[in-house]
Amino acid sequence: MKVKIIFFILGLFFVVAFSCSFAQENPTILDVKVVGNTNVSESAIIAKIKVRPGQFFSQQLIDEDIKRLYATGFFVDVAVDVREKADGIIVLLHVQEAPYVSEVIINGSRVFREEKLQQWIKTKSGQFLDKWQLKTDLEEIKIRYLEKGYAEVVLDYELEIEKETNKAKVKILVNEGGRTKIRKINISGVEAFKKKRLSKLLKTRTKTWFRSGAYKEDVLKEDLEKIVDFYKRNGYLDVDVDSDFQHDEKGRLLLSININEGKQYKVGDVEIEGIKAFPKEELRGVLKLSRDDIFSYQALKIDTQSLQDFYFDRGYIKAYIETVPTVNPDTGLVDITYQLDEKDIHYVNKIEIKGNVKTKDMVIRRELKLHPGDKFDGNKIKRSRQRLENLGYFEEIDFDVLTTGEENKEDLLVRVKESKTGEFSFGAGYSSVDEFVGFIELSQRNFDIANPPTFTGAGQKIALRTEMGTTRNDYELSFTEPWIFGYPYLFGCDLYQYSRERERDVGYAWDEEKRGFAFRFGKELTEYNSLYLRTRFDKIKISNVADDVSQALQDEAGSKSLHAMKLTFARDKRDNIFDTTQGYYFNVSIENVGGLTGGDVDFIRQTNQFSQYYSLRENWVLNFRIRSGIIDVYDDTSVIPLYERFFVGGAYSVRGYDERSIGPKDSVKTTDPVGGEAMLVGNIELNFPVYENITGAVFYDVGNVWAKKSDFASSGYKSSVGVGVRLKTPIGPIKLDYGYGLDTDPSDPSGKLHFSMGHKF
Repeated sequence: MKVKIIFFILGLFFVVAFSCSFAQENPTILDVKVVGNTNVSESAIIAKIKVRPGQFFSQQLIDEDIKRLYATGFFVDVAVDVREKADGIIVLLHVQEAPYVSEVIINGSRVFREEKLQQWIKTKSGQFLDKWQLKTDLEEIKIRYLEKGYAEVVLDYELEIEKETNKAKVKILVNEGGRTKIRKINISGVEAFKKKRLSKLLKTRTKTWFRSGAYKEDVLKEDLEKIVDFYKRNGYLDVDVDSDFQHDEKGRLLLSININEGKQYKVGDVEIEGIKAFPKEELRGVLKLSRDDIFSYQALKIDTQSLQDFYFDRGYIKAYIETVPTVNPDTGLVDITYQLDEKDIHYVNKIEIKGNVKTKDMVIRRELKLHPGDKFDGNKIKRSRQRLENLGYFEEIDFDVLTTGEENKEDLLVRVKESKTGEFSFGAGYSSVDEFVGFIELSQRNFDIANPPTFTGAGQKIALRTEMGTTRNDYELSFTEPWIFGYPYLFGCDLYQYSRERERDVGYAWDEEKRGFAFRFGKELTEYNSLYLRTRFDKIKISNVADDVSQALQDEAGSKSLHAMKLTFARDKRDNIFDTTQGYYFNVSIENVGGLTGGDVDFIRQTNQFSQYYSLRENWVLNFRIRSGIIDVYDDTSVIPLYERFFVGGAYSVRGYDERSIGPKDSVKTTDPVGGEAMLVGNIELNFPVYENITGAVFYDVGNVWAKKSDFASSGYKSSVGVGVRLKTPIGPIKLDYGYGLDTDPSDPSGKLHFSMGHKF
């Protein structure tokens, strides 16, 4: 016990002695003062450091505080002085402030307004001067001048510092020099291709009446990279490209692009190793590169991905492919070896869906072509993505494979990000067909009638729309259930009233009113084929017929009931129904009006539609469309009512002509269009990107309407060419087309402007 007490006393003595020794070596800080500050307050400086009165002095902490003060950018020099006192020390911080920017002036700029240059720099009045930042600002301005072609621009700066206040006036001096114009571009060393072909790759151009010919360093750099890429894609793996230039007596640029083509490499032996599951010849059929083809790493990458897709589409989602190209400079051949590790077929364990907040899981699952227990199939995943995109419910759709730990089984994850599917829109517009139109619309593409109060999530569609304008007033209520009671059968119903006032400029010499309702049924027969049945019951009234029309047209006045049943077969292989870039759409319809369904008119209408889309390059789409139709009366009906005939001409058929103006006319008293029993229209249109949401178009239209079905496709075609602009806006698309009629009458102006403003529906 005594021994323990002795050890405790000795330990306590040691601690006290060590504390006294530490206190002597690290005296207490009595005060911290700042010396030399002008624009930064002492309290602001003290707030930036960690040294405080009452602490033991620590050189390490002092060093860290010096770094902190430098990091503020307020000071160009910081030093520490220690004053010893009897009971401690006083720490003096000697600071030399960076000049305080009072004004920034830019002199010598003519190309850019000073306000614009001020936006591009970070050195501002009211800040401490940072010379490194100022030099960065000069580089930023120089880049802007180089982009404009001022390759000789020189930038510098001057500082005017008031010693008393330490405030600095910054002057940025711009010597723009002349804009460097390219007089001539010479491409040397070209043997394998025509120089004209390489010239087309360049954005750098010589000066002409229509081009500035300004030299831009960054553009030239991109051009040289394009040439290198072009050569490598054509087998010249060792190509080397550089440039140099000199000035003529007028200061214009003579640009030389020097090319050392090197040797063209071709494909040597192509071997595939590690094959177990498939015949080697079947895999060779996937590859595009074969012996003596021109070799490129881009083509090799495509072939490697094709092999990967081949295995993925057949359930080998873990297959690993290593591509080994062996370049032989002596022979100019590249031997290719694909080393495969096939692994095993993997199957879908379960399907998880994430990200859907409003949309029910079943709405997503019924669009998927893969199910638990199926082997993984890349084509089915791709098709599943297309079907989900065609719903229009999601901004983003991703598929991923999740490891389960079970042998040869993986989970499939479908992750979606929902978009807004409900819309309330209103507005006004003008079209060459309907003149001034105002609209109000309430719609929901992902409706759920059994889910109050949100009424969303079941994939139903409902829309209430009204349009009121100069010549027409329309009202429509529509509902669609794509899966009745969980089965893949579509049901829909429509209630509508359409009315149009007499307007002879767009082919109406009478007032027309239609009221009715319709039921729709549909079934997806196969992956791409569908069958639809629509029945409609319409009451149509013709009134206020113009006095100067023929008696045949005047006899159209009155009311009639139309009862119709329409059967449509459709095949849809478009990649995306909202923004199609490739694929085709085809439908054929037969509609029986009257007969067993009743009504006052009896006839059969047969129509066809075919659209083919080709993706020529990124966002360039070529579209071919053709539509045809024939009407045949029967029983006691001898004449097709005006409102059921075919009409062609104008914004939605053959542009460059007045609305509904192509085809038969009222030849007795007027030239009002009267439509016909047969119709054929073809359109060719190329759409290309212009800027962000703006798309351009060029088109060729041709078509005609014939009075009798027996004259179908005989003669009298009208055609046109034209250009157009499409603009996507939040409330819908704006479409502007100018068509030039190639077969117009001499008395009729040949050019027509067609404008329409739509809205989402």
